[in-house]
Amino acid sequence: MNTEQKINALREELRQHNYNYYVLDQPQISDYDFDMKLKELQELEEKHPEFHDPNSPTLRVGGQVTKNFATVVHEHRMYSLSNSYSKEELEDWEVRIKKLVEGEVAYTCELKYDGASISLTYENGELVRAVTRGDGIQGDDVTHNIKTIRSVPLKLKGDYPDKFDIRGEIVLPYEGFAKMNAERVENGEEPYANPRNTASGSLKLQDSSEVSKRPLDCLLYSIVGENLPFSTQFEGLQKARDWGFKVPKEAELARSTDAVMAFLEHWDEHRHDLPYETDGVVIKVNNLNQQEELGFTAKSPRWAMAYKFKAEQVSTKLHQITYQVGRTGAITPVANLEPVQLAGTIVKRASLHNADQIEKLDVREGDEVFVEKGGEIIPKIVAVDFTKRNPDSNPTSYISECPECGTELVRKEGEAQHYCPNYNGCPPQIIGRIQHFISRKAMDIEGLGGETVALLVRENLIENYADLYELKKEQVLPLERMAEKSAENLIKGIEQSKEVPFERVLFALGIRYVGETVGKKLAKHYKNIEAIETASREELVSVDEIGEKIAESVVDFFAVEENRTIVNRLKVHGLQLAISEEELAGQTDKLNGNTFVISGVFEKVSRSELKKMIEANGGKVTGSISAKTNYLVAGENMGPSKLAKAEKVGTTIISEDEFLAMVE
Repeated sequence: MNTEQKINALREELRQHNYNYYVLDQPQISDYDFDMKLKELQELEEKHPEFHDPNSPTLRVGGQVTKNFATVVHEHRMYSLSNSYSKEELEDWEVRIKKLVEGEVAYTCELKYDGASISLTYENGELVRAVTRGDGIQGDDVTHNIKTIRSVPLKLKGDYPDKFDIRGEIVLPYEGFAKMNAERVENGEEPYANPRNTASGSLKLQDSSEVSKRPLDCLLYSIVGENLPFSTQFEGLQKARDWGFKVPKEAELARSTDAVMAFLEHWDEHRHDLPYETDGVVIKVNNLNQQEELGFTAKSPRWAMAYKFKAEQVSTKLHQITYQVGRTGAITPVANLEPVQLAGTIVKRASLHNADQIEKLDVREGDEVFVEKGGEIIPKIVAVDFTKRNPDSNPTSYISECPECGTELVRKEGEAQHYCPNYNGCPPQIIGRIQHFISRKAMDIEGLGGETVALLVRENLIENYADLYELKKEQVLPLERMAEKSAENLIKGIEQSKEVPFERVLFALGIRYVGETVGKKLAKHYKNIEAIETASREELVSVDEIGEKIAESVVDFFAVEENRTIVNRLKVHGLQLAISEEELAGQTDKLNGNTFVISGVFEKVSRSELKKMIEANGGKVTGSISAKTNYLVAGENMGPSKLAKAEKVGTTIISEDEFLAMVE
């Protein structure tokens, strides 16, 4: 391969990795390996300018812009940062800087939080726009989603400029990430890979109410604009805090390379004490005049450098590969490891995800494997130490039968996982499904926990969730750790669950892909279980936000005779399998097909009441105005920008009284 071919091959490989990371949210290599390949390409391009390509990965910031949201051009371009992995590279950078500027150079050191980059625009102290980085030139307008993050101020305080942009990261704290994954596992869904990808994916959700349920945070670090009331980066951080922004307090002012290195070393050791994912430190020239003097390359500011921490990695022995069965029948292979210390915790197990991943890594029992914490939280096997492999070892043969019930596994086209199809006969599926049915967001049955469910199944007292409603006190009393009062509370809790509304019962059934939000959509549209049961795939897809996958899953669920029988038994036992007459009485189609935005303060009804009235009459409520918005319900003290936007796109502006007249 000649030099030109090598350059082109590297470019193509990096473009693909960019696409995997930024578009698919499925990175195939580590950040370190990507940066090394990028550096190799940069060096080759510098030596051979005759092969210049304006579209080279070395000259662009990041991933492609998605098309789900309106595309907005950044008023001030969002550059990426050059990366460094050694003290020597930092020192070389400092030498270059000091050649280009006069006077003493100080540095602001900030932690590099690993999230989704965002640019927030404020005018007259109010948030008017939030845009993702995209390709650095333009990004996606995600204002309505950002407004759901509580740490983002909607109105500022203090001596802020008339107009400016502030940049930061949307992050997902470890604790919130762990809770979200626990819920997904409980629902039979695959856990999210890491906090960064989950935060990024959250910004792309179409329903802002779903975004609001995620414990996202926004950490700000850079202000851009004209006539800013400060002269240094460090002062700017304090000003941002004063105005009401969440700015990490770990930043420090360093006046020498030694002070910078001390900051780096401290946080490389203590980063696991933080509630957020970090992947390095950003070092910036502190003086803004010096920053302006230094300027930018085609890709990065010359006045800033990112020092990346290497992902912590250890090697250990893989003793055995076992297989877990989820409530939906999904099979997850698990690597059982020799216990090893990694990033502050003892790791004994790591997910191998699916058969493709096992084949890709060529991982085998008895191998010495390299383990990292994906996103500093989830242990994952990243490679095998082939130098230590037993020459007599055999490739891993993925199981063909369910480890719990012996049923032959299936794998649907286009899906990564194998499934056990023995829906009503596989013990972990039965137990998992009933545990989901009684969970807090579903039936929330007081006095009944997951362990008790497993015990009831093992004692052959129940086989499905309809059986719960036939349990008697005398049946459960002999169970382990079951006293008279506990037995009474359990039976009472089951009886009380008959009052749980239809949308939650629908969620509780455990239909694959039918989560809380989908359950609400289906309940509202179809009004009762019979209508859902007989709905075709085409009819289901026509419902707002119901896609092909969900529709197919609903149809498949009700195609199984045993499922229909169980649902009918629930009906007989008196569960709410239709919207109550009370609720139905207040529902009409008066506003069907119309989208509303509510803004301002109202006299006769509250904003939440307005929203309920719109939805009860068939309308849809969104947080931001677009060309698809039919009506803006305008109250007192409404922001001028929203009014201007409504006038610009031709949205009809109505008062509180005019709206109430529409639903009379």
